[in-house]
Amino acid sequence: MSETPLLGELRRLIAVEGPITIERYMALCLGHPVHGYYRTRDPLGAAGDFTTAPEISQIFGELLGLWTAEVWHGLGRPAPFRLIELGPGRGTLMADALRALRSAAPDCLAAAALHLVETSPPLRAAQKRALAAASPSWHDAVDTLPGGPAILLANEFFDALPVRQYQRTERGWCERRVGLNGDALAFGLSPDPTPEITRDAAPGAILTLPAVALDLTRQLGRRLAREGGALLAIDYGDLYGGTADTLQAVARHRFADPLEAPGETDLTAQVDFAALARAAAGEGAAVHGPVTQADFLLALGLTQRAERLAARANPVQAAAVKAGADRLTDRTTRGMGSLFKVLGLAGPGQPPLPGF
Repeated sequence: MSETPLLGELRRLIAVEGPITIERYMALCLGHPVHGYYRTRDPLGAAGDFTTAPEISQIFGELLGLWTAEVWHGLGRPAPFRLIELGPGRGTLMADALRALRSAAPDCLAAAALHLVETSPPLRAAQKRALAAASPSWHDAVDTLPGGPAILLANEFFDALPVRQYQRTERGWCERRVGLNGDALAFGLSPDPTPEITRDAAPGAILTLPAVALDLTRQLGRRLAREGGALLAIDYGDLYGGTADTLQAVARHRFADPLEAPGETDLTAQVDFAALARAAAGEGAAVHGPVTQADFLLALGLTQRAERLAARANPVQAAAVKAGADRLTDRTTRGMGSLFKVLGLAGPGQPPLPGF
C-alpha cells in the first residue's frame, strides 16, 4: 500500500471513529480539500489516468452542441437560457459544442449563458483557458445555479459521485465499510444488517446504492419539471442495475486496487441508469432512454460528420478521424459504444429529445 498524504489521515480517522462507509471513503479520496484526487491534478489525457470521449474526437462535443440547439428550438427558443455542464473536464467538450453552435446555430449561442459545475482547481484553470471567450460562471454545486430554462450536459460525471455498498450475508444486507488491518486499509462489513433492504440475492452479492446521484437527479428532475429544459447524462453503466461490485480505481490508464494509494487514483462506480430514471420520473420529469452511446451518437449523425471531416483532411488526419469515431461507437463487449449509456431527462410536454 502506497504511503500517500491522505492515507495517514484515513488511519487516524478510522482509529477514532471506526470503519467508514464506502461513500465517505470515495468522498475523501476524490474531494478531500487538500489531498483529494480531483483537488490536486488534471487527470485527463495520455499523460494522466484516463481519457474521455471529448479527448478522443472533436465530433463528440460538436454533436452535443447541435443536440443543444435542437433542444433549445423545441423549448421555444428561450432567451436567455442556462447552458450548464456538470464536471466539464478541461473544457474540451464545451469548446467543441460552442464552435458547432457558432457555425450552425448562432442564435442559440447568443441566447446561452454558460455555467460550469466544477470543484477541481486544476480543471477550472484549464476550463478558463479553453472557454474564456464564453465568459462562463463557475459553481461548486448545482445548488447555486440560477433558475430558468436550462440545458445540462453531464459526460462522465455521475460515475464519480460517491456510492454506498451492501453485501448479502446470512444475516441480511450488511453495509460495506473501509477499516484497518494493521496499518493497511481493508474492506469489511457492518456488524448489523440493514433491514430496509429486502432484495433477494445469493450470499456474497454486492448491491450499490448511488444515494448522492439519486438525490442530485431528483433535484434536477424537479427543476426540469418546474422550469423546463433538458439533461443529457452520458456515462459507463448498466441499463437495468444489478448486484455486482462495480467500484473501481484507475491509474495511468490501468485498473488499480481501490484501497491502494488513496487520493492518488480515480475512483468510480458504474451508473445505475434505471435507478436514475426512476428518481427523475418520480419528480415529474420526462425520461428518454437510456440507450447505448453508439446508438445515440449514430442517431445524431456521427458517421456523416466523420465522413465530411475526413474528406477535407490529409490521409493521416482522415485516419485519426475514423479511428476516433470507431472508438466512440465500438459495440464490442469492452467498447465505449456499448459500455457507455445515454439518459435524457426533460420537462413534461416537451418535444422528444433528439437521439432517442
